Amino acid sequence: MTQPPLIDAFGRRITYLRLSVTDRCDLRCQYCMEEQPTFLPKQDLLSYEELTAICDSFIARGVSKIRITGGEPLVRRDVLSLIEALGQRLGNHGLREICLTTNGTQLARYATRLADAGVRRINVSLDTLDEVMFQRLTRNGRLGDVLKGIDAAQKAGLQIKINAVALQGENEHQIEDLMVWAHGRGLDMSLIEVMPVGEIGVQRNSQFLSLKTVRARLEERFTLRDIALDTGGPSRYVQVAETGGRLGFISPLSHNFCETCNRVRVTCTGKLYMCLGKENSVDLRNTLRQGGPVALNARLDAAMQDKPERHEFDVNAGPAVSRSMARTGG
Repeated sequence: MTQPPLIDAFGRRITYLRLSVTDRCDLRCQYCMEEQPTFLPKQDLLSYEELTAICDSFIARGVSKIRITGGEPLVRRDVLSLIEALGQRLGNHGLREICLTTNGTQLARYATRLADAGVRRINVSLDTLDEVMFQRLTRNGRLGDVLKGIDAAQKAGLQIKINAVALQGENEHQIEDLMVWAHGRGLDMSLIEVMPVGEIGVQRNSQFLSLKTVRARLEERFTLRDIALDTGGPSRYVQVAETGGRLGFISPLSHNFCETCNRVRVTCTGKLYMCLGKENSVDLRNTLRQGGPVALNARLDAAMQDKPERHEFDVNAGPAVSRSMARTGG
Protein backbone atom coordinates (compact mmCIF):
# COMPACT_ATOMS: atom_id res chain seq x y z
CA MET A 1 0.00 0.00 0.00
CA THR A 2 1.31 3.44 -0.97
CA GLN A 3 2.06 5.65 2.03
CA PRO A 4 0.78 9.26 2.09
CA PRO A 5 3.39 12.02 1.65
CA LEU A 6 4.93 13.82 4.61
CA ILE A 7 3.29 17.24 4.88
CA ASP A 8 3.87 19.66 7.74
CA ALA A 9 1.33 21.87 9.50
CA PHE A 10 1.96 24.67 6.99
CA GLY A 11 1.26 22.53 3.92
CA ARG A 12 4.90 22.07 2.93
CA ARG A 13 5.69 18.67 1.45
CA ILE A 14 8.90 17.10 2.73
CA THR A 15 10.89 15.65 -0.16
CA TYR A 16 14.49 16.22 0.99
CA LEU A 17 16.33 14.40 3.80
CA ARG A 18 19.74 15.48 5.01
CA LEU A 19 21.25 12.45 6.71
CA SER A 20 24.32 12.83 8.91
CA VAL A 21 26.50 9.72 9.30
CA THR A 22 29.04 11.17 11.78
CA ASP A 23 29.79 14.29 13.80
CA ARG A 24 33.53 13.77 13.28
CA CYS A 25 35.62 15.75 10.84
CA ASP A 26 39.26 15.93 9.85
CA LEU A 27 39.10 19.75 9.71
CA ARG A 28 38.21 22.24 12.45
CA CYS A 29 36.66 25.12 10.52
CA GLN A 30 36.36 28.22 12.69
CA TYR A 31 32.72 28.93 11.83
CA CYS A 32 31.65 25.31 12.38
CA MET A 33 33.17 23.99 15.60
CA GLU A 34 35.46 24.66 18.51
CA GLU A 35 39.19 24.09 18.14
CA GLN A 36 39.03 21.04 20.43
CA PRO A 37 35.53 19.61 19.99
CA THR A 38 34.11 16.72 21.96
CA PHE A 39 32.86 14.04 19.59
CA LEU A 40 30.16 11.49 20.27
CA PRO A 41 31.20 7.99 21.39
CA LYS A 42 31.20 5.73 18.34
CA GLN A 43 28.79 3.31 20.04
CA ASP A 44 26.14 6.05 20.03
CA LEU A 45 26.02 6.11 16.23
CA LEU A 46 23.30 4.33 14.32
CA SER A 47 24.41 1.28 12.37
CA TYR A 48 24.28 1.42 8.60
CA GLU A 49 21.36 -1.01 8.69
CA GLU A 50 19.45 1.38 10.95
CA LEU A 51 20.31 4.39 8.80
CA THR A 52 19.10 2.50 5.74
CA ALA A 53 15.84 1.56 7.49
CA ILE A 54 15.22 5.20 8.39
CA CYS A 55 15.87 6.22 4.79
CA ASP A 56 13.45 3.55 3.56
CA SER A 57 10.71 5.01 5.77
CA PHE A 58 11.30 8.49 4.39
CA ILE A 59 11.44 7.24 0.80
CA ALA A 60 8.12 5.45 1.27
CA ARG A 61 6.63 8.77 2.40
CA GLY A 62 7.77 10.75 -0.64
CA VAL A 63 11.37 11.79 0.04
CA SER A 64 13.07 11.80 -3.35
CA LYS A 65 16.43 13.35 -2.46
CA ILE A 66 18.84 12.26 0.26
CA ARG A 67 22.01 14.19 1.02
CA ILE A 68 24.71 12.42 3.04
CA THR A 69 26.42 14.83 5.44
CA GLY A 70 28.56 14.98 8.57
CA GLY A 71 30.83 16.19 10.12
CA GLU A 72 32.80 14.89 7.20
CA PRO A 73 30.90 11.83 5.97
CA LEU A 74 33.86 10.22 4.23
CA VAL A 75 35.83 9.83 7.48
CA ARG A 76 33.34 7.24 8.78
CA ARG A 77 34.65 3.76 8.13
CA ASP A 78 32.87 1.83 5.35
CA VAL A 79 30.44 4.68 4.66
CA LEU A 80 30.40 3.63 1.01
CA SER A 81 28.43 0.53 2.02
CA LEU A 82 25.56 2.79 3.10
CA ILE A 83 25.75 4.91 -0.04
CA GLU A 84 25.86 1.81 -2.22
CA ALA A 85 22.79 0.41 -0.43
CA LEU A 86 20.90 3.64 -1.04
CA GLY A 87 22.06 3.59 -4.65
CA GLN A 88 20.13 0.36 -5.12
CA ARG A 89 16.96 2.27 -4.22
CA LEU A 90 17.33 4.84 -6.97
CA GLY A 91 14.56 4.72 -9.55
CA ASN A 92 11.74 2.32 -8.81
CA HIS A 93 11.63 3.05 -5.07
CA GLY A 94 10.88 6.76 -5.57
CA LEU A 95 14.36 7.95 -4.67
CA ARG A 96 15.65 10.16 -7.48
CA GLU A 97 18.94 11.44 -6.13
CA ILE A 98 21.69 10.74 -3.60
CA CYS A 99 23.99 13.70 -2.97
CA LEU A 100 26.94 14.30 -0.69
CA THR A 101 28.36 17.30 1.12
CA THR A 102 32.08 16.98 1.82
CA ASN A 103 35.13 19.06 2.65
CA GLY A 104 36.91 17.29 -0.20
CA THR A 105 39.89 15.94 1.71
CA GLN A 106 38.94 12.29 1.08
CA LEU A 107 37.58 12.64 -2.45
CA ALA A 108 40.77 11.48 -4.15
CA ARG A 109 40.18 8.07 -2.48
CA TYR A 110 36.43 7.79 -2.93
CA ALA A 111 35.30 9.77 -5.99
CA THR A 112 35.13 6.82 -8.38
CA ARG A 113 33.26 4.61 -5.90
CA LEU A 114 30.80 7.42 -5.20
CA ALA A 115 30.04 7.71 -8.90
CA ASP A 116 29.73 3.93 -9.22
CA ALA A 117 27.26 3.92 -6.29
CA GLY A 118 24.92 6.32 -8.07
CA VAL A 119 25.99 9.69 -6.69
CA ARG A 120 25.88 12.30 -9.44
CA ARG A 121 26.21 15.60 -7.58
CA ILE A 122 28.37 16.65 -4.64
CA ASN A 123 28.91 19.88 -2.73
CA VAL A 124 32.49 20.66 -1.73
CA SER A 125 33.02 23.18 1.08
CA LEU A 126 35.85 25.53 0.08
CA ASP A 127 36.12 29.09 1.37
CA THR A 128 39.43 30.25 -0.09
CA LEU A 129 42.15 29.38 -2.60
CA ASP A 130 44.81 30.98 -0.41
CA GLU A 131 46.82 28.22 1.30
CA VAL A 132 47.67 30.30 4.35
CA MET A 133 44.09 31.41 4.89
CA PHE A 134 42.80 27.88 4.29
CA GLN A 135 45.16 26.54 6.92
CA ARG A 136 44.05 29.21 9.40
CA LEU A 137 40.29 28.85 8.76
CA THR A 138 40.40 25.05 8.95
CA ARG A 139 43.00 24.98 11.74
CA ASN A 140 45.80 23.24 9.83
CA GLY A 141 43.94 21.73 6.88
CA ARG A 142 45.81 21.31 3.59
CA LEU A 143 44.33 23.03 0.56
CA GLY A 144 46.17 20.68 -1.78
CA ASP A 145 44.21 17.68 -0.51
CA VAL A 146 40.93 19.38 -1.40
CA LEU A 147 42.11 20.43 -4.85
CA LYS A 148 43.29 16.89 -5.59
CA GLY A 149 39.90 15.64 -4.46
CA ILE A 150 38.10 18.03 -6.79
CA ASP A 151 40.32 16.85 -9.65
CA ALA A 152 39.44 13.22 -8.89
CA ALA A 153 35.73 13.99 -8.63
CA GLN A 154 35.69 15.74 -11.98
CA LYS A 155 37.58 12.85 -13.54
CA ALA A 156 34.97 10.46 -12.13
CA GLY A 157 32.23 12.48 -13.79
CA LEU A 158 30.68 13.96 -10.64
CA GLN A 159 28.92 17.30 -10.91
CA ILE A 160 30.46 19.60 -8.30
CA LYS A 161 29.18 22.71 -6.58
CA ILE A 162 31.55 24.74 -4.45
CA ASN A 163 30.03 25.98 -1.17
CA ALA A 164 31.78 29.00 0.33
CA VAL A 165 30.85 30.69 3.60
CA ALA A 166 31.21 34.46 3.32
CA LEU A 167 33.27 35.62 6.29
CA GLN A 168 33.70 39.24 7.30
CA GLY A 169 37.33 40.24 7.46
CA GLU A 170 38.54 36.90 6.11
CA ASN A 171 37.65 35.75 2.60
CA GLU A 172 35.27 38.56 1.65
CA HIS A 173 37.71 40.06 -0.86
CA GLN A 174 38.60 36.66 -2.35
CA ILE A 175 35.06 35.70 -3.34
CA GLU A 176 35.41 37.07 -6.87
CA ASP A 177 38.58 35.07 -7.53
CA LEU A 178 37.04 31.91 -6.07
CA MET A 179 33.97 32.30 -8.28
CA VAL A 180 36.02 32.91 -11.42
CA TRP A 181 38.16 29.86 -10.62
CA ALA A 182 35.10 27.65 -10.02
CA HIS A 183 33.33 28.78 -13.17
CA GLY A 184 36.54 28.36 -15.14
CA ARG A 185 36.49 24.69 -14.17
CA GLY A 186 32.82 24.30 -15.04
CA LEU A 187 31.72 24.22 -11.41
CA ASP A 188 28.68 25.92 -9.91
CA MET A 189 29.20 27.83 -6.68
CA SER A 190 27.01 28.92 -3.79
CA LEU A 191 27.75 31.53 -1.16
CA ILE A 192 26.43 30.99 2.36
CA GLU A 193 25.87 33.39 5.23
CA VAL A 194 27.38 32.26 8.51
CA MET A 195 24.65 30.83 10.75
CA PRO A 196 24.39 31.23 14.54
CA VAL A 197 24.40 27.49 15.27
CA GLY A 198 26.45 26.05 18.13
CA GLU A 199 29.01 27.40 20.58
CA ILE A 200 32.29 27.86 18.72
CA GLY A 201 34.14 30.32 20.95
CA VAL A 202 33.68 33.21 18.48
CA GLN A 203 31.01 35.91 18.28
CA ARG A 204 28.96 35.29 15.15
CA ASN A 205 28.43 38.97 14.43
CA SER A 206 32.20 39.30 14.03
CA GLN A 207 32.04 36.71 11.23
CA PHE A 208 28.75 37.64 9.60
CA LEU A 209 28.80 39.17 6.13
CA SER A 210 25.45 39.84 4.47
CA LEU A 211 25.15 38.37 1.00
CA LYS A 212 23.28 41.52 0.00
CA THR A 213 26.60 43.31 0.48
CA VAL A 214 28.48 40.59 -1.39
CA ARG A 215 26.09 40.71 -4.33
CA ALA A 216 26.33 44.50 -4.55
CA ARG A 217 30.12 44.22 -4.68
CA LEU A 218 29.99 41.54 -7.36
CA GLU A 219 27.65 43.65 -9.47
CA GLU A 220 30.28 46.38 -9.65
CA ARG A 221 32.28 44.04 -11.89
CA PHE A 222 29.93 41.31 -13.08
CA THR A 223 26.49 41.08 -14.69
CA LEU A 224 24.24 38.89 -12.54
CA ARG A 225 20.94 37.68 -13.99
CA ASP A 226 18.41 35.95 -11.72
CA ILE A 227 17.43 32.52 -13.04
CA ALA A 228 14.72 30.06 -12.00
CA LEU A 229 17.02 27.15 -11.22
CA ASP A 230 15.77 24.78 -8.52
CA THR A 231 18.15 22.07 -7.28
CA GLY A 232 15.92 21.14 -4.34
CA GLY A 233 17.85 23.22 -1.80
CA PRO A 234 17.76 26.81 -0.50
CA SER A 235 20.05 28.46 -3.08
CA ARG A 236 18.70 31.32 -5.20
CA TYR A 237 20.75 31.34 -8.41
CA VAL A 238 22.05 33.91 -10.83
CA GLN A 239 23.83 33.51 -14.13
CA VAL A 240 27.10 35.41 -14.34
CA ALA A 241 27.41 36.78 -17.86
CA GLU A 242 31.18 37.29 -17.83
CA THR A 243 32.03 33.76 -16.63
CA GLY A 244 29.08 31.82 -18.04
CA GLY A 245 28.67 30.10 -14.66
CA ARG A 246 25.96 29.93 -12.02
CA LEU A 247 26.22 31.45 -8.57
CA GLY A 248 23.86 30.66 -5.71
CA PHE A 249 23.03 32.70 -2.62
CA ILE A 250 22.02 30.93 0.60
CA SER A 251 20.86 33.78 2.83
CA PRO A 252 19.12 32.54 5.98
CA LEU A 253 19.60 35.90 7.72
CA SER A 254 19.37 38.61 5.07
CA HIS A 255 16.71 36.80 2.99
CA ASN A 256 14.76 34.19 4.94
CA PHE A 257 13.76 31.25 2.71
CA CYS A 258 11.75 29.20 5.21
CA GLU A 259 8.44 29.56 3.38
CA THR A 260 9.55 26.94 0.85
CA CYS A 261 11.40 24.62 3.25
CA ASN A 262 11.10 21.01 2.08
CA ARG A 263 13.85 19.62 4.32
CA VAL A 264 14.39 17.74 7.56
CA ARG A 265 17.61 16.52 9.16
CA VAL A 266 18.45 13.21 10.81
CA THR A 267 21.63 13.03 12.89
CA CYS A 268 24.01 10.10 13.17
CA THR A 269 22.38 9.19 16.49
CA GLY A 270 18.88 9.13 15.02
CA LYS A 271 17.57 12.49 16.16
CA LEU A 272 15.17 14.05 13.69
CA TYR A 273 15.37 17.85 13.57
CA MET A 274 12.56 19.53 11.70
CA CYS A 275 14.43 22.86 11.64
CA LEU A 276 18.13 23.70 11.74
CA GLY A 277 17.45 26.67 14.01
CA LYS A 278 15.25 24.95 16.61
CA GLU A 279 16.06 22.56 19.46
CA ASN A 280 12.95 20.37 19.26
CA SER A 281 13.71 16.90 17.95
CA VAL A 282 12.28 13.40 17.71
CA ASP A 283 14.18 10.26 18.73
CA LEU A 284 13.99 7.90 15.76
CA ARG A 285 16.61 5.52 17.12
CA ASN A 286 14.58 4.27 20.07
CA THR A 287 11.41 4.31 18.00
CA LEU A 288 13.00 2.09 15.39
CA ARG A 289 14.62 -0.26 17.89
CA GLN A 290 11.50 -0.67 20.01
CA GLY A 291 8.73 -0.56 17.44
CA GLY A 292 10.26 -1.15 14.02
CA PRO A 293 9.18 0.50 10.75
CA VAL A 294 5.49 0.71 11.70
CA ALA A 295 6.21 2.76 14.83
CA LEU A 296 8.75 4.84 12.93
CA ASN A 297 6.18 5.67 10.29
CA ALA A 298 3.69 6.85 12.90
CA ARG A 299 6.38 8.92 14.60
CA LEU A 300 7.13 10.74 11.36
CA ASP A 301 3.51 11.86 11.08
CA ALA A 302 3.62 13.31 14.58
CA ALA A 303 6.96 14.98 13.92
CA MET A 304 5.66 16.86 10.88
CA GLN A 305 3.22 18.72 13.09
CA ASP A 306 6.17 20.04 15.13
CA LYS A 307 8.02 21.52 12.17
CA PRO A 308 8.05 25.29 12.80
CA GLU A 309 7.10 27.84 10.22
CA ARG A 310 10.57 29.40 10.29
CA HIS A 311 13.78 29.76 12.24
CA GLU A 312 14.54 32.81 14.40
CA PHE A 313 18.20 33.38 13.54
CA ASP A 314 19.68 36.59 14.94
CA VAL A 315 23.41 36.92 14.46
CA ASN A 316 23.59 39.50 17.27
CA ALA A 317 21.78 37.39 19.86
CA GLY A 318 24.16 34.44 20.22
CA PRO A 319 23.61 30.87 19.01
CA ALA A 320 20.04 29.96 18.15
CA VAL A 321 20.78 26.38 19.25
CA SER A 322 23.56 24.93 21.37
CA ARG A 323 24.40 21.93 19.19
CA SER A 324 27.13 22.40 16.61
CA MET A 325 26.57 22.32 12.87
CA ALA A 326 28.78 19.21 12.69
CA ARG A 327 26.55 17.40 15.20
CA THR A 328 23.34 18.50 13.49
CA GLY A 329 24.49 17.59 10.01
CA GLY A 330 25.83 20.34 7.76
